[in-house]
Amino acid sequence: MSLPYSKKVIELFLNPKNVGEIENPDGVATEGSPACGDIVTVYLKVDKESLKIVDVKFKSFGCASNIATASIVTEMVKGKTLEEAKKISWKEVVEEVGGLPPVKIHCSVLAVDALQAAIVNYEEKMGIQKEKEPTDENLIRKRLRHVIDPNTGKEIVGSNIIKKIDVKDGVINIILNMSEENQFANSIKEEIIEKLKYRWDVKEVNVSFEREKCLM
Repeated sequence: MSLPYSKKVIELFLNPKNVGEIENPDGVATEGSPACGDIVTVYLKVDKESLKIVDVKFKSFGCASNIATASIVTEMVKGKTLEEAKKISWKEVVEEVGGLPPVKIHCSVLAVDALQAAIVNYEEKMGIQKEKEPTDENLIRKRLRHVIDPNTGKEIVGSNIIKKIDVKDGVINIILNMSEENQFANSIKEEIIEKLKYRWDVKEVNVSFEREKCLM
């Protein structure tokens, strides 16, 4: 049984706007989960004087609604200031695409979440974030929830990959249950550091590897 997509959703699915990556983006974030099949990455270029979004692109792995909502969100925020972009809601996105089937509403939420996370990424890099939530283990796990272990295709949070997280005096130490010789170890390490190093209260991020031995 096919879902009742609007003409706008079908049009944007077939001809999405702003698809691709921005080289050396000012802000970038990925939201979604391979478990549900919908993932969106948003890339931003921001004018540092006016704080306006001068360019925005996205990559989407998912259904027609995922692609359509990500496309419309990028169109809605282009030329807007970061503060204006922050005010865009998933309900406005749904209205802009002419409505979505109830089971696909989460795609609009996902697109807006990716945008908001990319804005936060930029603000942290520039040291202009207003809301300064302390970096603790819960926040770290939240930040790392979309880091994927290519060996298994699973998120490292919620699996047995993260062995230990320790935060003290601005220094984060993370131990991964993985061999340092693993072909993806370094890329996972770099992604973890990238997601945490710009936090306002973080001085250093250390990632080490400690593979658990199987008992016979």
